[in-house]
Amino acid sequence: MTRDTMLSALQGATDPWDLVIVGGGATGLGCAIEAASRGYRTLLLEQDDFAKGTSSRSTKLVHGGVRYLRQGNVSLVLEALKERGRLLHNAPHLVHDLAFVVPNYAWWEGPFYGVGMRVYDLMAGRSGFGRSKNLSKEETLERLPTLEPDGLDGGVVYYDGQFDDARLAINMAQTAADQGAVLLTYCEVTGLVKEGMEVVGVEARDRETGAEHTIRARVVINATGVWTDTVRRMDDPAVRPMMQASQGVHIVLDKSFLPGDHAIMVPKTDDGRVLFAIPWHDVVVIGTTDTPVETADLEPRPQQQEIDFLLRHTARYLTKDPTPADVKSVFVGLRPLVADPDAEGGTAALSRDHVLHIADSGLVTITGGKWTTYRKMAEDTIDQAAMLAGLDDQPSVTATLQLHGAHAHAEVFGDLAAYGADAPELQALIREDARLGDRLHPDRPVVAGQVVWAAREEMARTVEDVLARRTRELLLDARASIAMAPRVASLLAEELGRDADWEAAQVEAYRAIATGYLLADA
Repeated sequence: MTRDTMLSALQGATDPWDLVIVGGGATGLGCAIEAASRGYRTLLLEQDDFAKGTSSRSTKLVHGGVRYLRQGNVSLVLEALKERGRLLHNAPHLVHDLAFVVPNYAWWEGPFYGVGMRVYDLMAGRSGFGRSKNLSKEETLERLPTLEPDGLDGGVVYYDGQFDDARLAINMAQTAADQGAVLLTYCEVTGLVKEGMEVVGVEARDRETGAEHTIRARVVINATGVWTDTVRRMDDPAVRPMMQASQGVHIVLDKSFLPGDHAIMVPKTDDGRVLFAIPWHDVVVIGTTDTPVETADLEPRPQQQEIDFLLRHTARYLTKDPTPADVKSVFVGLRPLVADPDAEGGTAALSRDHVLHIADSGLVTITGGKWTTYRKMAEDTIDQAAMLAGLDDQPSVTATLQLHGAHAHAEVFGDLAAYGADAPELQALIREDARLGDRLHPDRPVVAGQVVWAAREEMARTVEDVLARRTRELLLDARASIAMAPRVASLLAEELGRDADWEAAQVEAYRAIATGYLLADA
């Protein structure tokens, strides 16, 4: 999967594509896999990097959604639980079960949440990750030794899924390519090609070369998440907006705040939100907030009250109270919610169901939903798009299609476990040149060989691509990642044939982005 190969395929195409997909996040990549695996000629265009937006900034959970069960959205929970089980089978190197404890500080919480989690178990059926049960105070503290003991009555343990979102997105891109799709990053769709009222393609600009492309397609799919309305306005400038973005902030703390392998789920905070404290890649992720925002920025920033909310609630439930200086990174994702003017209670009350919309022009828009249900969203979308385009009807095969890198026991690869079945090739690359085994930072496990691999095999084009999404260093320790940037730029420059000016510009650009992941008063 290289950019040169993909660009050649785009430039060499003479017939219209069956489908052009706009957007390289979870939804767009899912659609590319779905379409290509059915034998359709598929092109995906992404303005930045794969999973640059929301899809790399989730709470890292593959879950049915306990909060949606509380809201009575049974159909969404059932669908998500089924897809959770499929993801575990299709990407076992990146998806695993995780135990969550709901701490009980009132006498009624044990019976109430105990019953709720047993309903969750029943809904999962044979796709369940484990059976929930009530815990005594002693059992709860044994699993969560840093949990605040004052007033603790006990807990309820249940099981859900966890994953690495950006790594899954990269493997999805590779899977789509394996199935015959053409995918191009840093290629921005700037307009739609129309014949009369009908959308028959896209206008795109290669952000690396400046080249302009007019690309024809039988059907165009808008899978741009929080930027959905931007593409819809290319079709109809007067279109009524259908998106409302909600900002979710996460802070990352040292593992000492929550040692062990159990997560905490607080089902209702002061303002009714769900709060998680989750062990992930040897750190603790605390999140999330749910704040409506007016604009969708590629690099959203946290509001001070959101940081205060997370620090205050973390201190309430843990014996070790975090300060801004303890925050290793803060990252923000924008949820694509379908606007509902009748909803009450802010964005937490809006449905996370996906919406499939076909405009009079034939533009297909898929939006809303959640990471866990990306495959079902894609299946529904390609069913409709293929019919609209007059393509031969082909059945979906993705329910059992394992993703690139799938490996049942990836843990044997140690620090390279996230690469799954690709890990042996990466290990061989590192053995060929001793320098590729050098760590990029004394406190972090990432080695130089991972940068070379990202450039050669995973279409990484920038320092940010490597440190934010091919590895997760930006989210795990933003300050350490800034220190890695010069070495990453040097390695990338050698692989991509760039000069010293490019290296310097990359380091400066990365420093500007990564500084936004640090708290100002830390």
